[in-house]
Amino acid sequence: MSSTLGPEWVRGADGRYFRTAARVLLIDEHDRVLLVRGHDVDRPERSWWFTIGGGIDRDERPEDAAVRELAEETGLSIDVSDLVGPVLTRSAIFDFEREHVRQDEVFFVARIRDAGELSRDGWTAVERSFMDEMRWWSPADLREVDIEVFPAELPEVVEHLLDGWDGTVRHLGLQDDDATGEAVPQ
Repeated sequence: MSSTLGPEWVRGADGRYFRTAARVLLIDEHDRVLLVRGHDVDRPERSWWFTIGGGIDRDERPEDAAVRELAEETGLSIDVSDLVGPVLTRSAIFDFEREHVRQDEVFFVARIRDAGELSRDGWTAVERSFMDEMRWWSPADLREVDIEVFPAELPEVVEHLLDGWDGTVRHLGLQDDDATGEAVPQ
């Protein structure tokens, strides 16, 4: 049974909605990563920066989902062969659309030159309800931002990837908002 969050969200054995997701660390020629700023539907004053990506559709490979999500969320097109990795994994438990959900994520990195204009034309109704803007960030600037960044280790992860991937998949494990009292966004 799928939720109103989208068809890729299903109830897990723990009663939470769950999905797997593919994310893209898209890095430009200036060594900046592209992020989206979102806000909490229940608390619009709370916002955060997060990576491009989303749910993996049934029978879709993570690489294909990453490329599809990048095009839908930014209007930018890359080929699956442009992806490197997966370079990172994590599981996150967070509040999303008034539900306490879990998402297992796989991250790829890709380089892009002369990205051009970003587009919101592919955003779904759910994305339009909580996603506010897109912006390129240097790792140094990310360390100085005054709102949350997810995953929190992102500045270090991006810095480590700037000279290329060493072949090691970094596993961040489970990041759960129950421990901090704050929601961990998608």
